[in-house]
Amino acid sequence: MAIKRGFRFPIESGAAFPGKLLLMGEIGPAIKYNPDRSALAEQERDYNPKTGEGSGLPLWSATVSDPDEEKAKRASFEVKFISEHRPVPAGQELAPGIWLIELEGLTAEARVMGQGDFKYLGYVYRATGIRGDNNTPKATANGAGAKAGA
Repeated sequence: MAIKRGFRFPIESGAAFPGKLLLMGEIGPAIKYNPDRSALAEQERDYNPKTGEGSGLPLWSATVSDPDEEKAKRASFEVKFISEHRPVPAGQELAPGIWLIELEGLTAEARVMGQGDFKYLGYVYRATGIRGDNNTPKATANGAGAKAGA
């Protein structure tokens, strides 16, 4: 097999999402749940921020919506940001908690999604930032998102 499983294809944001994306809410840390503490109350459970995916940098998570997607079930999805600092959307809010964004350092990884007889080819998207974000230092050539398939 020439292309290894888990390979991330670099793609321009405008090619993947011609109408840009709608950021729905805030970007927060991607967290992993510690199941050993499941008996504790919700606020007392151990949540740890995720890092890594080959870079060792923190992962940030955001829910976005693609206004050009024809299937409503696939219009909303999660994007992971691999960045030392939390990306901040630039520009004005379209509505409370909704911004029109364009991603930088975008990669797509093909995955089989769905369950049972309803499986389809989908993509996991990762980015290094948001275009126009002046609050986040830019990734270097050897920084986040530079290694496809890491």
